[in-house]
Amino acid sequence: MGAVATFRPRRELEPQKIVALLAERAAGIPKLRRRVRSGLPLLGGAQWEDDPRFDAVNHIGVSKLCDLYEPDPLAEFASHWMAEPLDLDAPLWNLQLVTGLPDGEFALLVKFHHALTDGAGAVELAFRLLDEVSVPAQRDHGRRVPGPRSPLRELRDGATAAISQAAASAGIASAVLRAARPYPISPTVTMNSATRRLGLVRIDLADVRAIRKAHGGTTNDVVLAVLAGALRDWMINRGQRADARSLRALIPVSLRGREAERAGGNVLSGYLCDLPVELDDPLDRLRAVRTAMERNKQAGPSRGAGAIPILANQVPPGVHRLATKVASRAAPLLFDTVVTNVPLPGIPLSLGGARLREVYPFVPLAPHQSVGIAVSTYRNSLHIGLQANGQAVPDVGSLADAVTKSLAGLYQRSL
Repeated sequence: MGAVATFRPRRELEPQKIVALLAERAAGIPKLRRRVRSGLPLLGGAQWEDDPRFDAVNHIGVSKLCDLYEPDPLAEFASHWMAEPLDLDAPLWNLQLVTGLPDGEFALLVKFHHALTDGAGAVELAFRLLDEVSVPAQRDHGRRVPGPRSPLRELRDGATAAISQAAASAGIASAVLRAARPYPISPTVTMNSATRRLGLVRIDLADVRAIRKAHGGTTNDVVLAVLAGALRDWMINRGQRADARSLRALIPVSLRGREAERAGGNVLSGYLCDLPVELDDPLDRLRAVRTAMERNKQAGPSRGAGAIPILANQVPPGVHRLATKVASRAAPLLFDTVVTNVPLPGIPLSLGGARLREVYPFVPLAPHQSVGIAVSTYRNSLHIGLQANGQAVPDVGSLADAVTKSLAGLYQRSL
């Protein structure tokens, strides 16, 4: 997973100074110094260890855009860069500074392995690479510190927690089986490919808020409805039927605020939400999304078929290794795409004094799926990053255009 961020410097850019600044800050982040050490396949999982040869400069590259005649040269460059696999024997991240953008701007491309962190954690890591800003301190609400517990109480609480966890795991597993859709095969299923195509879509947050004000729901509901309309038009333009069934999205939900005491790179759950591509009317699509998301929220993020990440975290390492390939092949039976919302601070950010202008996040592609969608809100804009299988979606620009067209159609119905 990763992101493309663009910056506008106040003076002429000196790339090596930016590289030195990024390397210095990355070297001070312990998580970025660690690599994976694999254990024996059937006896245990992998472990993190500090890389004795770590040098942050080795993870930072510099490039200049030369072919500005491409429809979107930055997206074209980022597509090839994102497709390059990370070195699994080194810390699982890379940065790329890209110069040559119009008006003297530059871009920073970020790539993290999902084993290192989840989306919210990636934002925290990237935030520490940027210039420092004053953030209001969180208030201490005076939570009472529990006193020591007796051994009998610890034993009882441990047994209760184990039984509760087992019951929750069984409930999630049962929900997963009930949610599987073996037929008909999803129109977005494809052969896996190492190639990637990225799309960058920027829309005005004021338009999204106007739709929400006119028809209710949340900003996320409106975005999902817009994406449903875009996927509908995209499928029709590809000669596929859009009225056969809904496309189902896995929507990751961060549990960091609820489970802050947990260690590890990923603290996630998720919802499964049907994107009503079969509906022609934009308002009907928005109402259907609102109903589906309200049902998800009432059930909560820790149960149901969308809570697959919770179930994965509760499987023993040996079983996890054996089950991973089976689970990945079964992903298209549960969902057709991933749509994730990446939270960003609402304050102005900068790198080396250069003002941050745009941030386009990218979610990893699930096996056999054509496209993954990530959304971030920064200042007055909403940025959508499309990551597509390069073999299945050679022209991701058509999907990007469909997003803006879908927004316009819903906005017109809100006037």
